[in-house]
Amino acid sequence: MGLLEFLPVIASAHTFSHTDLMENLLSGAHIRLEPLTHRHVEALAAAAANEPSLYQWSPVPQDKAQAEDYVSTAVAWRDAGTAVAYAIVDINNDTVIGSSRFFHIERWSWPQGHARHGRAHPDACEIGYTWFARSAIRTGANTEAKLLMLTHAFESWQVFRVCFHTDARNQRSQAALERIGAKFEGILRSHRMAADFIPRDSFRYSIVSAEWPAVRDRLIKLLNRRS
Repeated sequence: MGLLEFLPVIASAHTFSHTDLMENLLSGAHIRLEPLTHRHVEALAAAAANEPSLYQWSPVPQDKAQAEDYVSTAVAWRDAGTAVAYAIVDINNDTVIGSSRFFHIERWSWPQGHARHGRAHPDACEIGYTWFARSAIRTGANTEAKLLMLTHAFESWQVFRVCFHTDARNQRSQAALERIGAKFEGILRSHRMAADFIPRDSFRYSIVSAEWPAVRDRLIKLLNRRS
């Protein structure tokens, strides 16, 4: 599969309204990211079923009731304008294989007269709450999801920074972020409640807009290796 076949097709939006969030479908060569709604509850629960060992460091719904709560929280954050959550769908069989989201969406207080004053799009955000079913691990789905989301953040929203936080114990996640070119910024101590309900230390990574072209090329090359 050639380089250009991995370029994502993203539905753009002119404003960051509730309607735009619902219509914001991100489509790639092998997966698509659908705005997460309650129609995804059963499929999310099925994707994560019977695999607790995969999700040691991530909050992942393990049954339908937990999936209902998971989606309700995501929808509430979306309605508040602070997050955009997705169901990740395998295009080949139309099966939900995981989830991810933009959150901690920041809109900076640009002064009147500044070119970015009154912008509806974010200035910075975080990507997280990312998990995949076992069937999707080591398939390139995570790489393609990152390509789709980062392309949307940097090229549609035109953010200055995307950051990531991972549990200090999650070496696999840290290696994945470093592999795509995210920069390690430091350790935040007792930063968040961990999936095992202790105050966790977080490794913080980021990608800034000046670094995005090199990161994008790296992501495409990683995907091409799997073709």
